[in-house]
Parts: sequence; structure tokens; C-alpha cells
Amino acid sequence: MNETDSTDLQELILRLINSPDYQPAKPKLIAKQLGLPKERARELRKAIKGLAREGKILYGEKHLVQRPRAAAGGAKSERGLITGEFRRSAKGYGFVRPVGTPPSAGRDRDIFIPLRKTGDASTGDVVKVRVKPPRRGETKQSGTIVEIVQRETNQFVGVYLERGGQAFVQIDGNVVAEPVPVGDPGAKNALEGDKVVIEMIRFPTHLHPGEGVIVEVLGARGAPGVDTLSIIREFNLPDRFPLHVMDTARAQAERFDESLGDRLDLTAETIVTIDPKDARDFDDAISLQRLDNGHWRLGVHIADVAHFVPAGSPLDVEARDRGTSVYLPDRVLPMLPELICNGLASLQPDKVRYAKTAFIELTEDGARVAAEFHNSAIRSKRRFTYEEVDEFLADPTRWKSKLTTGVFAMLGRMHELAMILRRRRLAGGAIELTLPEIKIDLDKKGRVSGAHVVPNTVSHQVIEEFMLAANEAVAEHLHGQDLNFLRRVHEPPDPRKLQALTEFVRELGIDCESLQNRFEIKRVVEAVKGEPREHAVHYAVLRSMQKAVYGPQEEGHFALHSKHYCHFTSPIRRYPDLVIHRMLDSLLCGTRPPDDFDDLAVQGEHCSEREQRAEAAERELIKVKLLTFLSHRIGESLEAVITGVEQFGLFAQGIELPAEGMIRIEALADDFYRYDRQTHSLTGYRHGQSYRLGDLVQVEIAHVDVDRRELDFRLVRRLDHPSGRKTLTAPRPARPKARVQKKTELKRQAAQRTAKRRRGG
Repeated sequence: MNETDSTDLQELILRLINSPDYQPAKPKLIAKQLGLPKERARELRKAIKGLAREGKILYGEKHLVQRPRAAAGGAKSERGLITGEFRRSAKGYGFVRPVGTPPSAGRDRDIFIPLRKTGDASTGDVVKVRVKPPRRGETKQSGTIVEIVQRETNQFVGVYLERGGQAFVQIDGNVVAEPVPVGDPGAKNALEGDKVVIEMIRFPTHLHPGEGVIVEVLGARGAPGVDTLSIIREFNLPDRFPLHVMDTARAQAERFDESLGDRLDLTAETIVTIDPKDARDFDDAISLQRLDNGHWRLGVHIADVAHFVPAGSPLDVEARDRGTSVYLPDRVLPMLPELICNGLASLQPDKVRYAKTAFIELTEDGARVAAEFHNSAIRSKRRFTYEEVDEFLADPTRWKSKLTTGVFAMLGRMHELAMILRRRRLAGGAIELTLPEIKIDLDKKGRVSGAHVVPNTVSHQVIEEFMLAANEAVAEHLHGQDLNFLRRVHEPPDPRKLQALTEFVRELGIDCESLQNRFEIKRVVEAVKGEPREHAVHYAVLRSMQKAVYGPQEEGHFALHSKHYCHFTSPIRRYPDLVIHRMLDSLLCGTRPPDDFDDLAVQGEHCSEREQRAEAAERELIKVKLLTFLSHRIGESLEAVITGVEQFGLFAQGIELPAEGMIRIEALADDFYRYDRQTHSLTGYRHGQSYRLGDLVQVEIAHVDVDRRELDFRLVRRLDHPSGRKTLTAPRPARPKARVQKKTELKRQAAQRTAKRRRGG
């Protein structure tokens, strides 16, 4: 589509919605009204989003395209009015990101809102902004918030205080500077220093502290579990199931009798599971055969959650609302009751269990030539842990007497095929760019005791390759049926970001062609492996990438280099997988499943938002726990990597303990530093010392404020090469040798979370 075509389409859209009889409609209906063919649907949505960014239409709520409110009400439409999401800084001013701005866009797209122009807007609110034309020489847009379209939340978590006979709550974080008055002292029996939840009655402004009321007391600040409960409330995460949902789960349990019905009977097949040592929900199992023609027949058997969660049932409504399981450092908030995910649906060994089976036929070199899908019944022959499989692969002979002939042979075949698939996938253009995954260690009370690197062993790679193969096979099958379905979409990076990435990499002294080419990205990443520049390149490449989301649009999966991809392998913990299972059910029954594009788009946005909320909550709780740990270690040094460079200083994240802190520019006392946006660096005027994204540095812990979530580092020196590092660990009291600490539930959950994330792309 050229620029002229785009402009013409936008004019047609504006003409339609400004007609006197226009009623708010979804893009699909607009396409019909404009007489556009189906193949122009993507073009239409881009045109709509462009108009929304310019403030000429409203788009977002229930995916309805509407006139701007002023025009719809018959009043004169205001020029320069833009809708977007507000983020407030610690100093009170903020920024608004216009609706429709691509996730990959830089901060230059944001509208600056001065302190006195923010009104009572809070972080996350959807607001309307009157944009001020920039003055001569200004490049940054600024504006005034004129309307709160939608509040992100009215509930906040903070610390209860009493001053001069009055009660206040200091909101956690740094977006509300002053304590908020909350009425009578001792409300809800709150005590000084308690963590509480408040309902905001009047939001703070730069002129007024606001007003709130206490609705829940969580417990004393610092008490075991209170930090986790605070994050659960802050992010509005559901931590218990309603009674009617549990009743539905119990009814499903009572009805389940392990009868096969018309399912494909695979109970005699050699099928195994591979999971973390202490896992309870076994949601995937594997079988593998070598056919007479030399081909592979891979069986991926996924727990048939759809059988136990009928569409529209209380279980389904609850699962859809949650969207995903939430994996916090010290507990899991499941999408489904444990009666389902750890019991009925779990593919436990030596038990008949219902599954969705994908049989995938692959050539000797790993090319898929056929795939078929079944509702099946399986009986797992052996449950393996990742550690056991790694031990087997290191020395198979030691395991020969422990396993049946069939299982022994199949494990060897699984490793062979997985490595074939992996080599083929990476050679085909898939980008595998990950930084070492570091997990914090928790003691029995949920407090940080240290950290460790999570190993990406061969056994994990085996399962990962099989899950990717199944997900892609299912997506290709649904696409072949000419269906809209909920894809896992990873759009290509913004070309401007890739151009900036190219320039940045060249600034590091790496000779490269344009990184618009994925194979050139792979070459550069491979070239710096093990070098000091590796961190810089990895962070820069990751920042140039878009976020993967759910939606029906055919955008493909950039990182996997897959044209059609979806999530099928984890319906226990992800609602999109459950949606895919139901579509397969319909096809297996000979009926066409519902595939309304707009409904799937709304569903995809909801699931993406829930996924991002879960990830944000996990990050925030990890941050709180790490800050609490570091608050007792002021002055200790650690190695860190620079993760951000701004005019006001450097952001750095610890390597062994992944806590991100600030090195303020005023603390760089050895020189005066200038900021270079293009190279993501601060460079000294006098000595020429430069600090840039990805540099390794040694820092000291200078200041910690747990409630405000602030960590300040003091720069010690720059590290040119990684040195031998020791994990920063909490001191432990001496104990008798005979007393051995048992592994806790926390460790089990941590291992389970790690394994789950590695499955399915």
C-alpha cells in the first residue's frame, strides 16, 4: 500500500463516520460498509489506528470506531486533542503515549505534561491531552490534560502513618509524592507501619494531597508474606476462586471416570513426561517413532483441559478473566483450580488421562510433511525429571537396566530429533537471543537468600523444540482451514529502531551490514559471544524488538521466523491455548468453529494485557524482595550491567542479583558528562570516559528505599572484562551438620515456573 492509497482510505473512513446516520462500529463492519474486500482488512486497521493517533477518531473501547466526543455531541471539535495513556514521574510531571503508538516506538513519540498541567491524572489512566504547538527550536511536544477518559484503578497500596492526630497513607512507589489523608486514625484497626489498601475518593494534584479511605489492612510492613499480598492487591490479581467456580470443578471431578469413549486409544503407546523434579501438573507428554520410510513420527500429547472446562461455564468465565497463571517468586496464582490443573487434567504416570494429540511426520532432516490431530486417551509410562534426562544423555549405559527397552530407545531418539529440529530452525533464520536467566533464592519465609543462574540444559531444549513444532503445526492446520484464530504474533522491529541499532553496533567497533536483515543480526550476535561487548549488543538488540502478543492478524512470529504460529501446548496456564483447543474440537467433530475476527482481536488484547500484568507483577515483587535484601547491605559492591542511559544518569542491573538501580549523573563526580541519544552513552568532557548501554561496571549499594522502590548505586569502576564472580548471599547462622535443610515448596515452584516459561515460544 502506497502513501496515496493510505490517505484515500483514511478519507473514506472519515467520510463514513462523519455521516449523520453513522453508529459506532467495529472495523469488520466498516469494511463491509465501505465495500472493501477481505484481503484489505489489515490495511483498514492500520488506517484506523493512524486516524486515532491523530485524534481524528476514537478507537479502542470494545474495538468500536467512534467520532471524537466533542463532534459526536454536536459541539465544535477541538483541534490538537489526543487520547493516550499517562505515566507520572517521581517529580510530578508526566508523559502521555498516544493511542495506537507502536510498542517499538521511542520516547520521542510521547507528549510531555508539565507538573501543573497533569491535573489529578494517575499512572495508567487514559486521558485526553490538548497539545501545545512546539516553540522554535523545540522538538518535544507538550500538552495539558483536559479529561480523564478512564481510570486505571481507584485502589492503591501503601504504608499507614499518623501525624498530628491525623491518618495518612504513603502510596507505594514514587508516583504520589505526598501521603494521602485517609480520615480517622485507626480505621480498620490499622497500626502505624501497616501495609493497607485504600480506595481513592479524590485523586492528588500538585495543589491538593487527595483523599482516600482504608478498605483492607494487609499486615505489618516487613512481616512474612505481606510484600507478596501487597503486590497482589496493587496489580488487582485474583488470589482465590469463587465458591461457584470451585463447585463446578468438583462436579467435573465427580463425573470423570477414565472411560475412553470415542477417543483414540493410545494407552498402550510408549509415552513419557519430562518436567521439573517437584512438578505436579504434567501438561505435556511425548512419544516418538521411526517409520519404515526413515521419517519421524512425533507425538505431542497435551492435557485436554477443554474437556473439563466447557465454554461459557463458570470455570471458563473465570479462566478467561484471569487469562494466565501468575508465577510470583513465592507462590503461583493458577488460572484454573488445582483440582483441574494438578488432578483431572494432569498427565500423571500410569493413569488414563485425556489429551489433545498432535502427530507430526517429519523427514530425516526435520522437515514437516504431515500432521494430524486427535482427541485421545493416554497412559504415561514414565515420568522423568529434567535432571534425569540430562544424566541419561551424559551416560546412557548407566540407565539401560533402569528403563524398559522402549523407553530407553525413545529417549535417545528424542535427543537426536530435537537437535535436528534445533539446527534446522536456527539455520532457517530463527533468532535466539536471551540473557542468562537469573532466579532469586528464597528461604522458608519468602526472603531473599541469594541468587543463581538457571541452566538451559539439553533436556530443556528437547522439550522446547517439540513444543515449538506442535504449536507451528497446529497454526498451519488452522490457517489451512481458512480460519481466523488466536495467533501468537511477534511483529518485525520498527525499521527506524533497526537503523539505530545498526549505528549503535558500528559505534561499538563491530563491522556489520544493515541489521534490517535478520541473518545479519544473528551473525553479529554470534560474533560477540563471550566478548565484553556481548552484553551491549544483547541489550540493544532486545530493546529493538517488539513484544509478542495475541491476536488474529497474520503478522507472523519474527523471532521464530514462523509465518503461522499459535500457543497450543499449555492450556492449563494460558487461556489462548484453551481457545485453540476448542477450535480443534470443532474441526474434529466436523463443524466450523466460531472465528469472528473482531471478537478474537478483543480476546487477544485481553489475554495480552493479562500476560503483561502478570509479568509486571512478578518483576515488581522480585524488585521489592531484592530491595529488602539489599537494604541491609549498604556499601557492599557487586558487578552490574548498564541497562539504560539517560540525561540524568545510568540505570544498572546487578548480574548475580538482578536488582536495577540508578547511578545519578550528579554522583559521577570525576567529570562533566554529555548525553548522546544516538549511541546510548554518557561521555566525559575532560577525560573522555564513556558509559553506554551494555557496559559492565562495578557499583556499590548507596541508598535503598523499599517503599518507594528506589535503589541508588555508586559507581566504583568500569569493567572491561567479566571477572570471576561470587554470588552475593545472605549470611546463614551456623547449624549442626546433622541438620540438613530440606527443599521447600518455594524451590519447587521456582523450578516449575522456569520449565513452564521455556515451553511454547
